[in-house]
Amino acid sequence: MAREKLGRQAVEEAMAGLDGWTVAGDGLSISRSFTFRNFSEAFAFMTRSALAAEKLDHHPDWSNVYKTVDVRLSTHDAGGLTALDFELARRMNRYAGG
Repeated sequence: MAREKLGRQAVEEAMAGLDGWTVAGDGLSISRSFTFRNFSEAFAFMTRSALAAEKLDHHPDWSNVYKTVDVRLSTHDAGGLTALDFELARRMNRYAGG
């Protein structure tokens, strides 16, 4: 999957079908907060997401507090957003059930 930085129009198009995510003010990352029923569900989500991240060789910046997982995606070596960020975001949405 391409690690080329996407232009503004491509980012806007990718965001159109990506529920719950927002683009940072500088346009270099996307973020979302996922809330689950409990810690076990949050941890299960993180485990599935971690396995997907390994397969994509693309890893999120994230944190977990009890039942909430905050995620920020950006392709650091490209200096912004790439197709990898949107692929991982779509997978995370599926894993969260949305």
